[in-house]
Amino acid sequence: MSVDLVGFLGVVLVAYVVPGPDFLVVVRSATEHPAKGRAAALGAQAGLCVHMLAAAAGLSVIAARSPLVYDAIKLLGAAYLVHLGVRAVVAARRSARARTHGRGTGGDPQDGPAPPLSPRGGPEPHRWRAGFTQGFLTNVLNPKAALFFLSVLPQFVDGGGSTARQIFFLGILDVVIGVVYWFALVTVAARLGALLARPTVRHRWELTTGWLFIGIGIGVAATT
Repeated sequence: MSVDLVGFLGVVLVAYVVPGPDFLVVVRSATEHPAKGRAAALGAQAGLCVHMLAAAAGLSVIAARSPLVYDAIKLLGAAYLVHLGVRAVVAARRSARARTHGRGTGGDPQDGPAPPLSPRGGPEPHRWRAGFTQGFLTNVLNPKAALFFLSVLPQFVDGGGSTARQIFFLGILDVVIGVVYWFALVTVAARLGALLARPTVRHRWELTTGWLFIGIGIGVAATT
């Protein structure tokens, strides 16, 4: 089996460095709790595995050649991103109302920790499931990820060998590189947790990431 590893690694690294929906999901999860960030990273890569298997089996060809199937996947993915964004914005506004109520009763929101906006204090299995599910759905409902395995990977495949086997090899390499990259990113993003312990900072963070999710979702739905 002979593949263009140098060219493939260059493309993969650029694809990971350029922020996308999965980047935002992993970073936001990591700021809530490192375990949730790692779970989101593994979920995102599991979503890529689905696309890899579909590409190797030829199912992605059907999706790529059928505008109806492609649009359905795209709209589902966009709706999920908007859903995540709306949840973040609503949670931020509820927290703001709670702090306002605290001031009205003589309390100071800066005197102690703010009410949690996320399952930070919840059981470990709950955090893991929530992070993994968000990462998985974000990538498995991203038709661009499917097209990456369908259109980009074959450019680095040797026509003289087994196409499916080479796609598996390159796909697994992509997934492994992604896990290393996401885990390093989680380590960095988790350090923001102390900063986000401040209620006003966390409120702005929730609003910003929420509207980013909504904007990306609308952008995905609007693309042709």
